Amino acid sequence: MKSKDVLRKNHRPRVGGEIFGRDMEKRIQRSSDDRFPIMILIFTFFYTAAIGLSALRSGSRDLVSYLLVMSTLVIAISIVNARSHLSRPLLWCFSIWGLMHMAGGLLRIPGFWPYNAPHDVLYSLWLIPHRLKYDQIVHAYGFGITTWLCWQILGNGLQFSHGKKPTPTFGLITLCIAGGMGFGAFNETVEFIMMMTAPEMNIGGYENTGWDLVSNMIGAVLAGFLICFGEGTRAGQTDPGNNLAGRIKDFH
Repeated sequence: MKSKDVLRKNHRPRVGGEIFGRDMEKRIQRSSDDRFPIMILIFTFFYTAAIGLSALRSGSRDLVSYLLVMSTLVIAISIVNARSHLSRPLLWCFSIWGLMHMAGGLLRIPGFWPYNAPHDVLYSLWLIPHRLKYDQIVHAYGFGITTWLCWQILGNGLQFSHGKKPTPTFGLITLCIAGGMGFGAFNETVEFIMMMTAPEMNIGGYENTGWDLVSNMIGAVLAGFLICFGEGTRAGQTDPGNNLAGRIKDFH
């Protein structure tokens, strides 16, 4: 009798109050982690102000549009972070992308540097003459981290609904790569509309759009491989049978 009483005591069912209390505790913990890190906001504000002042002094007519884009991105990422609990490294990556974008469109470069005329700004700089531009690096980086964003939103959503963090299967990563490239195509659509309404902006023509899309794809695919490598390595450490090679074999 005594042993049965002990078993009943140790294995009693959880009552609603316990479940509700633990759920609320997790939500409170999450809400404290969802605030946008103040250091990232300060860093973003200072480089935006510094580049904005430089653009004002040089008489750039694109400053207002770049400030609108930056404001929209900060608000959008803040909303997504509050709902999807993005990682701190990803938020820093987006802030750095904002820096690259602001500098690319508003900072002028010396006339003797190789650039794609007539716009003498950083976006037009040839890193490898007539082969690789600064603009293409920014596109690959930006939509690479956008692919990572898609993975975090998907992964955190599945973890919240199923209680387990998903592993980066071929199908899930393909979906995230497609998402990153889709955001890249949306960006090109916005640039096309801007070019039609303000032809003097440094956006480029048909060939530039094509290379932008190629750069977006390279960044998204590379990010997909890095996600597989990073997440797959962690999964393999906790479960040797759950590595990337095994998952690809299962897929086939």
